[in-house]
Parts: sequence; C-alpha cells; structure tokens
Amino acid sequence: MRTTNHLIGMLNFLTFLLSIPILGGGIWLSTRANNTDCMRFLQWPVIVIGVAIMIVSLAGFAGACYRNTFLMYLYLWVMFLIIVVLTGFVIFAYVVTDKGSGRSVPNRAYKDYYLPDYSGWLKDRVASDEYWRKISSCIRDSDACSKSGRVVGGYPESAEMYYLRKLSPIESGCCKPPSECGFAYVNESTWNPVSSGIVVNNRDCIRWSNDQEQRCYNCNSCKAGVLASLRKSWRKVSVINIVVLIILVIVYAVACAAFRNNKRMDNDEPYGETRMEKSRPSWIRF
Repeated sequence: MRTTNHLIGMLNFLTFLLSIPILGGGIWLSTRANNTDCMRFLQWPVIVIGVAIMIVSLAGFAGACYRNTFLMYLYLWVMFLIIVVLTGFVIFAYVVTDKGSGRSVPNRAYKDYYLPDYSGWLKDRVASDEYWRKISSCIRDSDACSKSGRVVGGYPESAEMYYLRKLSPIESGCCKPPSECGFAYVNESTWNPVSSGIVVNNRDCIRWSNDQEQRCYNCNSCKAGVLASLRKSWRKVSVINIVVLIILVIVYAVACAAFRNNKRMDNDEPYGETRMEKSRPSWIRF
C-alpha cells in the first residue's frame, strides 16, 4: 500500500514539474506579445493549462500522501480533461499556423512576406481592422523598426550590408517597403522610389512612408510579417507541448493503474483475483 501511494505521489510530482515548461512557454509568449508579436490574447490558453496542471498535480500529490480518495478521483478526472484540452490546443495551434512562409528575394539575405500566402482563422484575426489597429500601435510603440538600425563607423550601414542582413519577419514586413516596389535604400528608415515608371500590382508600394510613425505599419506585408512571427513562436511552444503531452499520457496511464491497485489493496483483494471471484461462496469453489 505504502509503495503504491509513493508511486502515485512521485507521478504527481512529475506532472507538477511538467507544468513548469508549459507555464514557461506561456510566459515566453507573453513577453513576445509585449515586445514583438503584439498578440496578447494568444498566450493565455498556454498559461491556463500550465497553471491547471500545476494545481491538479498538487491535489493528486496531497491525495496520495494522505490517502484521500476524493482528491485522487479529482486528480484523475481533471487530468484527463487537461490532456484532452492540451491535445485540442496543440491541434488548433498547428492548424492555424499551417500555411505561410517568407519568399526568397534575389540577392537578399532576408525574405519578403505576403498576406495572400496565409489563410484561416489567425489571418482573419490579424488582418481585421479592429485587431490590426491595436497590433500596429503595439509594433510602433515597441520601436521594433528603430531598434533594427545599425551604425558602422558613425554612419548608417550601406545598402550592401543591409541586403546581407537576416531580418526578422516584422523588420522585413513593417520596417521597409516590399522589394518588388523597386525603392532605393538610403538608410534603414529611408527608401526612395527609383522610377515612377515601374508598375507593380502591390498597394504596399504606395502605403510605404519615410515618416517614422508610418513606415509600412498599414501594409499587408506588415500583417504577413506578424503572422510569420506568430507562426514561428507558436511552433516552438507547440513542440514543448507535444513532448509534455506524451509524457502526461504515460504518467496518467501509470497513475490509473496504480490507483486501481490501491483500491484492490483497500478491498483486501489478492493480486490477480477479481472482485467477483472473491465474492463466491467457498462451497462452490473447486
């Protein structure tokens, strides 16, 4: 009996430890939301799941230590629900970030980002006027573009050096005009049109402004850059969630087996003997 309780207690302590990377992933997404991605509501499901696992694990640990059947039942049922929710969240995260990536640009180390390359719920959410006003304001306030500037020998870096940089999706989509617009690089915040005769079917070319408060914050390329950044962040957290989910399922299966064994010992049932066999009168046994 004591060994079984110790096993259940150890398993609950393990699930408590597993909640830490999930909670850490949610906090990391929160810092990304405040500093880079600017989608503040996305980190809360991860944080809630991490906190729920932590609380339920403590309940299961207490139930194992004090042999409280109610707490153990609560632990098993709630942990089952958490596994279902976490599975759904992992699937949802991969579905909404399934499509979209940057396009390579000739003679450039960075990529350009286009909104039509993305689709689904996340794109509709980001591109909607209601959310985009908040997101673009957040990007502007975070000084993401100003922080990307570099000075070499007291002067802004040359065009050749800038073209060799691997810009982040937001730096590429929001802080410069799309490459196909044919603007000439002056510095990281100033781009001038080369020829008015160039015809490009991209409205972002006329949305670009050298005004530091405008830049390309209203461009579709900026929205695509945010989507690309979100996709990258969510994929990193999803990898952690998948690993934790696999371990949780294994721990849950072992905990169920240990709990059943605990109940069998409480009922004084010998191992391998079912309750039906135990209840047979002795006179019908052979």
